[in-house]
Amino acid sequence: MTPASRPAGPTTSRTTSGSLTSEQRTADGTTTDRGGPGTAVSGAVGPAGGQGRRTRTPDALPAVGRGRRRAATWLMVGLGVALLVLTVLSGMTGQVPVSPAEVLGSLMHHMGLDIGPMPSHPQGENTLWVVRFPRVVLAIVVGAALACSGALMQGVFGNPLAEPGVIGVSAGAAVGACAVIVTAGSLVSGTWVAAAAFLGGLITTFVVYALSRSGGRTEVVTLVLTGIAVNAFAGGLLAFFTFVADPAAREQIVFWQLGSLGGATWGSVAVVAPIAIVGVTGAMLLRRQMDLLSLGERAAHHLGVDVERLRQIVIVLVALLVSAGVAFTGIIAFVGLVVPHLVRMVCGPSHRWLIPASTLGGAVVLLLADLVSRSLVANVELPLGMITSLVGGPFFFYLLRRTRSRQGGWA
Repeated sequence: MTPASRPAGPTTSRTTSGSLTSEQRTADGTTTDRGGPGTAVSGAVGPAGGQGRRTRTPDALPAVGRGRRRAATWLMVGLGVALLVLTVLSGMTGQVPVSPAEVLGSLMHHMGLDIGPMPSHPQGENTLWVVRFPRVVLAIVVGAALACSGALMQGVFGNPLAEPGVIGVSAGAAVGACAVIVTAGSLVSGTWVAAAAFLGGLITTFVVYALSRSGGRTEVVTLVLTGIAVNAFAGGLLAFFTFVADPAAREQIVFWQLGSLGGATWGSVAVVAPIAIVGVTGAMLLRRQMDLLSLGERAAHHLGVDVERLRQIVIVLVALLVSAGVAFTGIIAFVGLVVPHLVRMVCGPSHRWLIPASTLGGAVVLLLADLVSRSLVANVELPLGMITSLVGGPFFFYLLRRTRSRQGGWA
């Protein structure tokens, strides 16, 4: 090429065979830099020497997938170890002294293994198996149910800020429980309160879904707005029940809405655990369809996903999980919002890892919150919902700012 036939403007090219790097500066001032077979950087180069925009080529995707799987595996291993440690700590924490070795020894003996010492305190064994272990198991089950439902809601809404309360299930459960407390008196059985909360959550969810349907399908925006309206109406009913209740019933209503695991029994575990197992199993069976839905409704439909039916199944599963979870514990906020989002930051958006890791993470978070509520102040049990709200509220604002800075992108 002669000098007269060269393009106007500076054009340079640099190639390094050993490091597989190349840089080309064209006439319009853009730069492309390849730092390896899987990445490319492009952007304007001006007097300030601005940085380029890095994008991944298809060659980099397998490496990214392997990194995500490795991170998810280590996360689940870490959560499993944390769950075991917190179980032992929860078993030994309380007014009756029980050492970690005695907690493990009691567990081993009940599993048929003659390993480790038994509790030396005369009431140690009863304390573990009548008071503490039912509470531990219920915290694990409820935390897993709430976090799993949060992962489902964020997947079906396509928004990392979605949580189960959007469809009114928690507010409906509170209305059902408060209605029974007011009408039957403050001495009503906890079983009836739990049953009313469970039914209230289910009924409210189905009302929200029915009101949001139009033309045989459900718009996500309409579902959200309907949920907001139903939540507001439920809040008015809760205020009315609190106003007309006698002082004893009013105190029970307030305590129930704050959330607590103080009334945990093996009977409540026997009710909640099967529902939670069914819900989590159903969520795992939907993981592939949820991944396809993340591509968009139209793309998922072309790939064979019945989007409306999938949305119906997810709403039913969320209603079951959350209603069963809060029926015996009261309202516990932010677990379904915070845990799936944190897990997604590590594992990525694939529901193959997101659902089981969120389930395990929810169990860890709620067990930790219950341990803090029992041990933060001596001889006083703080409301569990207060602990999760104090932590989850600021984190919610952080998620809002982070999501806006990423222009609505997933973590």
